[in-house]
Amino acid sequence: MRKVFPARQRASALRERVVSGTSEGPTPATELNRPVVTESEIPSASGAEFSEPVEAVEPVDPAGPEPVEPAGPVDQADPVRLVDSAEPASSHSPAPPSYRSVFTAAPLAMAVVDREGMVTGANAALADLLGRDQDSLTGAVAADLVDLASDARTWHAYRELLRGRRARLRCTRRLKHPEGHALWVRVTVAPLPPDGGGVLVSVADISDHRALQARLRHLRMHDPVTRLPNRTLFFERLTTALEAESYAESGTGRIGVCYLDLDGFKAVNDTLGHRVGDQLLAAVADRLTRCAQDAGRARAGIPLVARLGGDEFALLVEDSTGTEQLADLAESLLDAIQEPFDLSGRRLKVSASIGVVERHAAGTTPTALMQAADTTLYWAKADGKARWTLFDPERNASRVTRQALASSLRPAIDRGEFALEYQPLVGMDDDRVHGVEALIRWHHPRFGTLTPNRFISLAEEDGSIVPLGRWVLRTACRQARDWQTRYPDEPPIFVSVNVAVRQVWDSDLVADVADTLEETGLPPHLLQLELTESAVMGSSGRPLQALKALSDMGVRIAIDDFGTGYSNLAYLSRLPVSVLKLDGSFVRGFQIEDRAAKGSPADEVIVEAMVQLAHRLGLTVTAECVETSAQATRLRRIGCDTGQGWLYSRPVPPDRISELLGTPGVQAGVGNP
Repeated sequence: MRKVFPARQRASALRERVVSGTSEGPTPATELNRPVVTESEIPSASGAEFSEPVEAVEPVDPAGPEPVEPAGPVDQADPVRLVDSAEPASSHSPAPPSYRSVFTAAPLAMAVVDREGMVTGANAALADLLGRDQDSLTGAVAADLVDLASDARTWHAYRELLRGRRARLRCTRRLKHPEGHALWVRVTVAPLPPDGGGVLVSVADISDHRALQARLRHLRMHDPVTRLPNRTLFFERLTTALEAESYAESGTGRIGVCYLDLDGFKAVNDTLGHRVGDQLLAAVADRLTRCAQDAGRARAGIPLVARLGGDEFALLVEDSTGTEQLADLAESLLDAIQEPFDLSGRRLKVSASIGVVERHAAGTTPTALMQAADTTLYWAKADGKARWTLFDPERNASRVTRQALASSLRPAIDRGEFALEYQPLVGMDDDRVHGVEALIRWHHPRFGTLTPNRFISLAEEDGSIVPLGRWVLRTACRQARDWQTRYPDEPPIFVSVNVAVRQVWDSDLVADVADTLEETGLPPHLLQLELTESAVMGSSGRPLQALKALSDMGVRIAIDDFGTGYSNLAYLSRLPVSVLKLDGSFVRGFQIEDRAAKGSPADEVIVEAMVQLAHRLGLTVTAECVETSAQATRLRRIGCDTGQGWLYSRPVPPDRISELLGTPGVQAGVGNP
C-alpha cells in the first residue's frame, strides 16, 4: 500500500484551492495608437515596467494561510532546500539532487523573496531573462524587477501575499530589456512553506506568444486585398472615439465620417474579372490612404481609412473641426479617384459617391452615425453619382417619415384610415357638374391628413396600390350610384378614378372593374379611368389589351396630365382613349386679368391646337387647374369641353357635391370651404 503523508495531503489541498484565471484580455490594437501600458527601463540595479493588470488573486482564510508542512526539516542555511527525513535514502541508490541544485539548474526563471519583498536568491535563468548579473539580483526589490508596483491593484495583491493573506498571484507584464527590446513575461508569485518564509517568484518569457497574438489580431482586423483596416477594426476605433473619456478633456468633441462607394464597380468585376477588380480596390485604397495622409498633415491627426466590404470604404475623422473639413476631404477623395487607373495594361476610369456626416460626438452612437452616413451615401447615388452629399437632418426626417408610412400602408387599408374627396368636372358651356374626380386622402393617426403625393408612390413600390386601388374603385362607384339614385331627375354624373400602371400589371383590372360595376349597379359609361400619359403612351401587350377590353365594356378612358410626357400623337389614333386632360401648366400660362403679370401666348396656341386635334379624333378635352374666370373664358373660347380647378371647387366630401347637383350653374368657388 502506498503511504500518503498528511503534509503532502495538505499541500495538495492547498494547490486545489488555487484558482487559475486571467484578466489579461485581448492585446491592445497597435492601430489604435492609444497606449494602454506604461514603460519604464529596467535599471541596472532594480526596477521594471508595467504591462497588464493582475490575472488571478486567490484569497485565503483571514486567520492566515493553511500551513504547508514540508516533507522534512527545512535547511535554514538554504531556504529552498528541503531535507526529507521521513524516508531515508537507500545506501544502494545515488542520492537525489538537492532542491538548491534543481532551483539553480531550472530553465524557468525564479527568485526567492523574503517577507520584506527583497530577493534572497535568484537562478541564472532569471538573470539571463532580465539581462542582469545574477549576483546583482540578490538584495534587489523583487517588485521593481518585474514591475509589480506600477498599478494599485497588483501592488495591493502582492503585499497581501507577502503578509500571508493571499495564496497566489499571477499577472502579465511588458518589460523593457536593457538591450532595448520589449519583453513580455508572465509572473507567478506563490508562498513558500511557513518554516522557510517568503515567496517564490517565477517568470516565464511569453514574448513569442504575444507576438503571435498580435499577428493573428492584425490578420483578423485587416482586409487581405487592400491591407486596410476592416469593418471590425473600424467599428472598434469608432466606438473608442465616441467614448466620453476620449473627448471630454481635449479635442473638439466632434467626429466625422466619409462613407464612399465606387460607382459601377460591379461592371468591372463582371466584364474584366475579380482579379482586375481586386487590383482596382487595392489601387483605390492606396489613393484614399494618400489623401488621408495629406489631410493629416494639415490637421492634428490622420483619418483612419478602412474597407467596410465590397467596394465600400470609410474614412473616420476624429476631433473634426466642422463640415468644411469633411467637405474638403470628400472633394479631394473624388478628385483622386476620378484620375485614370493603369491596371495590367488596362486603363480604367471610375468615379465614387460619398456620404458625409459630421456632428458632435456626445450623444452619438456608432450605429446612428453609420446609419446617417449610409443614408447620405444613398442620396449621393440618387442625386446622380460622382459626388459627395452632406447629411441633412430635415431630409432624413422626411426619409424616416416615408419609411413609417410605407410600413403602415397595408394595415391602414384594413383599419379604414382612407377616405375619398371629390372635385367637380364642370361643363364649360353650361357651368353644370358633368362629373367628379375621386381623390384619396389618408387620415393618418400620427401625421394627419395626407394627400396622394405623400403615399401613392410608396403604394406603387410595395404593391399595396392593388388593394388600395380596388377600395377606391369600389367606394367611388358606390358613391356615384348613390348620387344617381338620389337625383333621378338630374342628368347622371360620371366618376373619374385614377389607375396606376401597376394595377394593370399586378391584377386583373378588367375583372375588378366588371365585378365592381355589377356589385354597385353603376352603368359603365358613368365610370372614367384616368392613367397618366407616360403610362398609356407606348402601351402594348397586356396593358393595351386591358384598356381595349375596358373601352369595349363602355368605360371611358382618359389620359391625365396630357402634354407633359411622351406626347406621341400617333398613339392617340390607336389607343381606346375618349378624354384628354390637359396638364395645368398650360392653363397657368394663359394671359390673365392682371396686366402686370405676363403670361405665355404660346401656351394658348398649344392648348388650342391640342383641343382642335382631340376634337378631330372624336375626343373630349378637360382643362386642369382652372383658377380664374379669365382662364375659364379663354378655355371656353378655345373650345375646351370641361374644366376642373379651384375656380369651381376644391376637393370636398361627398355631401358638398350633393349640394351642387341640380344647381343651374356652378358659381365660382361655390364648392370651396
